[in-house]
Amino acid sequence: MSQLCLVTGANGHLGNTLVRALLDQGYRVRAGVRDVNDSAAFEGLDCERVYAELLDEAAMLEALNGVDVLFQVAAVFKHWARHPYAEIIQPNVEGTRRVLQAAAKAGVKRVVYVSSVAAIGQNGQNGQKLDEEHWNDEDENAYYASKILSEQMAWHTAQALNLWMVAVLPSAMIGPNAAKLTDTMKFVDSVRQRQMTLDPGFHFNFVDVRDVALGMILAAEKGRSGQRYILANERSSSLAEIIDAANGVSPGYRLPPPVPKWLLVAVAWMQERWAGLSGRPAQLLLSQVRMFHGVKQEYAITKARTELGFRPRAPEVALQSTFIYLGQRSTHRYEALSLRPVQRVN
Repeated sequence: MSQLCLVTGANGHLGNTLVRALLDQGYRVRAGVRDVNDSAAFEGLDCERVYAELLDEAAMLEALNGVDVLFQVAAVFKHWARHPYAEIIQPNVEGTRRVLQAAAKAGVKRVVYVSSVAAIGQNGQNGQKLDEEHWNDEDENAYYASKILSEQMAWHTAQALNLWMVAVLPSAMIGPNAAKLTDTMKFVDSVRQRQMTLDPGFHFNFVDVRDVALGMILAAEKGRSGQRYILANERSSSLAEIIDAANGVSPGYRLPPPVPKWLLVAVAWMQERWAGLSGRPAQLLLSQVRMFHGVKQEYAITKARTELGFRPRAPEVALQSTFIYLGQRSTHRYEALSLRPVQRVN
């Protein structure tokens, strides 16, 4: 009988893609979600859906009963919140501690913990690519801080409980199976919809979510306990390269003019102030301008290539397939809306 895997956050972009990859490889899959009645992301998939809330110990113990491999994917993924510690940092750190404690209590054999390149950093010094030995010290961006502290909590807990665990650190994930668009996917979709009127000078390291999912399975099968593995591409993409990929799918996109850093700072400052007043998330943060403007996010993935056999598709290929997916997704949504019956008022 094949191994039983629990995937937390199974209706998210990475989680749902991982569920599909595990099923394709013959694993038995238990999909952990907060709402078991929301079945849209699992249509046609032969997997069990269970309630899995990281902060609910009883629920996690029940979800982990009989599980061989835990893929800990679930996490809060947002950069802005009115109360960043309570809404982003605390849930991610405490959720990590509790789910690993539950895994140890349930006798789970292996844990693949999803961290992020946010825990490594985004700017190598003197042209050097960042590798698994690096740790970020970011403390102003709540999401980045949460990923750093959460991974540190994961290692502390796993060591204390003698858990077999590896950590995988994906970069900016794009690709199919996004029931709800992440911030990363929204950025790419804004390019597709020609909403980028200025070039912010950001370079993002894009990786296809399907490659990350396969990398996670390889990490469970071939990884060494106690090790980190970067699941990213070796080079980042400028807005010009993103637009080149868009033109490869549907010609006619043009590169907008660059925006100076001082103007980005001003826009981010205003966005943050308005967000604080309105409660609506800021689309650009001062911390993001500081971290990303003019910085190339490039990582050394030799370890994942050598030990796991990780082979990500090139960023331009991942971007083109994402533009195709987003276009199809938009068309299907429009068609679904247009087929709604019209209510007549007499």
